[in-house]
Amino acid sequence: MEPDPNTPHTAQTDSSQPAATTPQSGVKWRFPDIHPEGRKFGAIAAAITLLVFFLGWGILGWLLVGVTLWVFAFFRDPVRVTPNDPNLLVAPADGLITLIQEVQPPREIAGAADGIGDAPMMRVSIFMSVFDVHINRTPIAGTVKSVVYISGKFINADLDKASEDNERQHIVVERNDGLRIGFTQIAGLVARRIVPFVKPGDVVAAGQRIGLIRFGSRVDIYLPAGTMPRVALGQRTIAGETVIARLGETGTVTGIFQ
Repeated sequence: MEPDPNTPHTAQTDSSQPAATTPQSGVKWRFPDIHPEGRKFGAIAAAITLLVFFLGWGILGWLLVGVTLWVFAFFRDPVRVTPNDPNLLVAPADGLITLIQEVQPPREIAGAADGIGDAPMMRVSIFMSVFDVHINRTPIAGTVKSVVYISGKFINADLDKASEDNERQHIVVERNDGLRIGFTQIAGLVARRIVPFVKPGDVVAAGQRIGLIRFGSRVDIYLPAGTMPRVALGQRTIAGETVIARLGETGTVTGIFQ
């Protein structure tokens, strides 16, 4: 039986992650899991650290202990609680909202048969520092219509032109009523690989893990016509939890730096 794409956590393409459930009692804090993609890098860093200590280079060894802990922390994969509302678009990434502007959608996913259309759309850009969680999630439930990878440069992902010049991966998800949402994973100065967890035809739940960017850097989400963001520049987002927009709402939000 095919899962309902509007029911949270019915699909889990990344088989290494358990499906989330609603707790029946209180929730306790726990250490985040380490995604399998990062375990090998942590193991390599730990092995190098042990070798350095074995060679008697104590100061360098303690510095590498910090590097090893950072590598494991970089690939942390915390559990997230996604709002159960099909009209909400949730953040695809942890990070800082650095750009909100009306733009032409990328040509790779604009006018194609499985694209989002070529009319100007509001784009919300989320920048991920090396200290943020780098697991990316789908902003909406539905079926993955396309995954388009584009090779490119590795300039600062904070820059607007990174959306067109950098290595990137475009993903389009179609809701069961035909509405399509596009979002883009963009590599940056440090990032050197975009790792997908999904492929065209996969059914995903809102907030489901769809990939990661190793080690960086930015995710853009394109809002459909008639929808304005419910977030402000400088606001921090939590992937799978922060509401980026409600479909059909046109009001704007401003923020206060404090």
